[in-house]
Amino acid sequence: MASARQSVAEARRVVVKVGSSSLTTASGGLDADRVDALVDVLAKSRDGGLREIVLVSSGAIAAGLSPLGLVRRPKDLARQQAAASVGQGLLVARYTASFARYGVRVGQVLLTSDDMARRAHHRNASRTLDQLLAMGALPVVNENDTVATDEIRFGDNDRLAALVAHLVHADLLVLLSDVDGLYDGDPAKPGTSRIDEVRGPADMAHVEIGSAGKAGVGTGGMVTKVEAARIAAAAGIPVVLTSASHAGDALAGRATGTYFHRTGRRSADRLLWLQHASEPRGALTLDDGAVRAVVEGRKSLLPAGIAAVEGDFTAGDPVELRNAAGRAVARGLVNFDAKEIPLLIGRSTRDLAKELGPAYEREVVHRDDLVLLPG
Repeated sequence: MASARQSVAEARRVVVKVGSSSLTTASGGLDADRVDALVDVLAKSRDGGLREIVLVSSGAIAAGLSPLGLVRRPKDLARQQAAASVGQGLLVARYTASFARYGVRVGQVLLTSDDMARRAHHRNASRTLDQLLAMGALPVVNENDTVATDEIRFGDNDRLAALVAHLVHADLLVLLSDVDGLYDGDPAKPGTSRIDEVRGPADMAHVEIGSAGKAGVGTGGMVTKVEAARIAAAAGIPVVLTSASHAGDALAGRATGTYFHRTGRRSADRLLWLQHASEPRGALTLDDGAVRAVVEGRKSLLPAGIAAVEGDFTAGDPVELRNAAGRAVARGLVNFDAKEIPLLIGRSTRDLAKELGPAYEREVVHRDDLVLLPG
């Protein structure tokens, strides 16, 4: 454990995620003292710029509740977007003023899952974050709640943080909550104890995980934090999960919270987003030969291997690839509109090119835009 915590202290590029409950009051509105306390820790942890930090911050919707006269987080998307529109400006203004006390500039980066599954958008986001860090700024990342629809939302910033950590090639992900780590049961009940480290799925086999936080202003809970930790660890990034009040100890490598060991190695950036952040807009059913080609041969999906299509999607949208039994075996970005697919089913690219033109002599889903799903 000591060597693991030492690696935490030595991490040069760190993504820190903080939830709404750690920044706002239960009734909505930013708590300036809480924001300043977090900024104090992060600014000092930068060690004069030797350590780079990316902050994934919730709180936009919660910050907009009180100014709009809302007593609780609304359930409908339109009012959530309105609250985010008001609250996002307040949130970034607060961070800008607070970090300015240390001479640190803040850069706002708003993302949607739809942005990140598409190659050009993904590359632009990566370049922007890298440039901000290179210029000594501290990126503050949030989901673009103002424009995100139900279909393209991450749903919680814990998962967003795990994917951003992978995007920026972080050495460490720190998830800050209102609980000081992962417990083997309800931490409010006697007899439960904190789990100091998680080496893999076996360590989680008998853990009961609670739902949303106590403040009622966010969307996450321990479930989403553990899932985020699993995504990051599988991508080769260790994770520390603890409370915001212990952020300083966590970043210094002291024994606090729960440490999740890395369980895998880094994969292609965009494919991780495609697997964990995209929402399929439709599905293609494959014949048995195409399933083998895609899953075992890691080949592209050609029109000849498609048996059926469903959904209303356009070229570039994510779709599920299913076997004859209806089980999703892969996910990928499709190169044709849904209305075009019936013309292609079961036909060779050569025949399609002769009849419809050279634009149809290509894959329906290219292997570079395809990720296999666990069985």
